[in-house]
Amino acid sequence: MKPDVAVAISGGVDSLMAAFILKKKFSQVLGLHFIHGYEPKPILPADWPARPFNSSDPAIRISDLPAAHPLQAIARQLDIPIRLVDCRTPFKETVVDYFIKSYQLGRTPNPCLICNAKIKFGILYEMAGQMGASFFATGHYARIVEKQAHSYLLKKGRDPKKDQSYFLAFLPPDILSRICFPLGDMTKDQVKESADFYGLVPVSKKESQDVCFIPDNDNAGFLGAQEKMTPSPGPITNIKGQILGTHNGLHCFTIGQRRGINCPAKEPYYVLRIDTKENRLIVGSKKELYAPSLTVEHINWFIPVPDAAIDVFVKIRYRHQPAEATLLPQTNDTATIYFKTPQPAVTPGQGAVCYVNDEVIAGGFIHD
Repeated sequence: MKPDVAVAISGGVDSLMAAFILKKKFSQVLGLHFIHGYEPKPILPADWPARPFNSSDPAIRISDLPAAHPLQAIARQLDIPIRLVDCRTPFKETVVDYFIKSYQLGRTPNPCLICNAKIKFGILYEMAGQMGASFFATGHYARIVEKQAHSYLLKKGRDPKKDQSYFLAFLPPDILSRICFPLGDMTKDQVKESADFYGLVPVSKKESQDVCFIPDNDNAGFLGAQEKMTPSPGPITNIKGQILGTHNGLHCFTIGQRRGINCPAKEPYYVLRIDTKENRLIVGSKKELYAPSLTVEHINWFIPVPDAAIDVFVKIRYRHQPAEATLLPQTNDTATIYFKTPQPAVTPGQGAVCYVNDEVIAGGFIHD
């Protein structure tokens, strides 16, 4: 029987509760769990190769859960089938390689932005449709609202501490009509309390980490171990070019970073720029870290491209307090954002997400 809705299942309390809510609304719910290939101890079906991205095998396989898989506990609690989706090759090529390439270019990427757009709401969304599901859902804290017939808005989640609309700013707007966020009107505390009340037990109690394919969050260690990376020592200078010290590899740094510079000074230094052409780390004072504007590229618009400047609030990283700004489109996929008040640590490679009230109107990548 075809599912009414497919829901991404991670094993955590958010996706567990999202699926539980959907069970009350739909008669046929299907769970999908994607394998990215960097799990500490993945349990794979016997007919799947160990590491397909070491070969030329690009297949996206779909399989029932192996009997020993931890997610069997979720399937039993919810009384739904859960299937594994083999995303290892596209995840490496689309997300991990992008992450590495960005650091090679002196940028600091947010891989979740790419993963959501290309894997979760790309491959998993497409697989859900191929299996007959009319809707695809996740446990994100965000909302989709029908503005008018056949017109949908992406909005912030009700919980300001957990709102994840930032991570969803690169979703194709034309899929919003088929997306469900069951937790969008709930707080994290309400989700936990509801799970306890209904006796729902997640198999993973850890909160999502910064980069899922780097379990210990040691970005520098991960990057330094890559064959494509050739980190080498280089000069640390101020903005005037005066040499202050030596770094051990630009991949160890990001804009705004203070730790690890190791240059004696009366006031602490912060990373201002990463110059990959000269293998140079440019540092300065906290005051020099602030910028009045930025340029974004590869913009994903949720509204018609404005023909004039508009006032917005912009987040230049996930934990950034939204700042008042003016958004001025330059082309269909580039724009300049002028802050009302200069903002610190504008970081190339990060997403800049623009809001009007609690509605996401656009997301773009900060340009060098």
